[in-house]
Amino acid sequence: MAHTLPALPYAFDALEPHIDALTMQIHHDKHHQAYVDNLNKAIAGTDGEGKTLEELMANISAYPVAVRNNGGGHYNHSLFWTILGTGSNQPTGDLAKAINETFGSLDDLKEKMSTAGATRFGSGWSWLLVNDGKLYVSSTPNQDNPLMDIAEVKGTPILGIDVWEHAYYLKYQNKRPDYLKAIWNVINWDAVVARYKAAL
Repeated sequence: MAHTLPALPYAFDALEPHIDALTMQIHHDKHHQAYVDNLNKAIAGTDGEGKTLEELMANISAYPVAVRNNGGGHYNHSLFWTILGTGSNQPTGDLAKAINETFGSLDDLKEKMSTAGATRFGSGWSWLLVNDGKLYVSSTPNQDNPLMDIAEVKGTPILGIDVWEHAYYLKYQNKRPDYLKAIWNVINWDAVVARYKAAL
């Protein structure tokens, strides 16, 4: 079954002024659609055709680079859209407790993730992930993610921040740290909490 572009769960302008509507429209309708189209082409007629994204990620080293890049792009963006939004702007329950125990405070986590994103050379992602019940922060290059068998830090991602220039350039130009500061205003912690529970 072919992979498809998931609908954006809110309007393009829902994250204004922190992420502008035009960036969201181009990012979702053009960039993400291209990852989906190119992934479908890359797996056509191969054993990857019937596999889920998670199955592809878990064994990504066995596939051509086009599957890694576009499959990663599809997975990462599908997660990204769901953890942005207008839900709770604070983590709650067990996740809030785990963040405080692991990183000291929510502000410390934000700083750690923002630093991971700001110092990622070129394009990539900053992640909050769960491995064996514990929380970790990591970053990956390009469209790699912690589910991939080639990832330096492996686990289940519950929050990902896109630091490709296409995610912020129209509004923030080359000021990636400004984007990384602003994005915390539109993290939907309800969605992150739900991912945390599922990962455990």
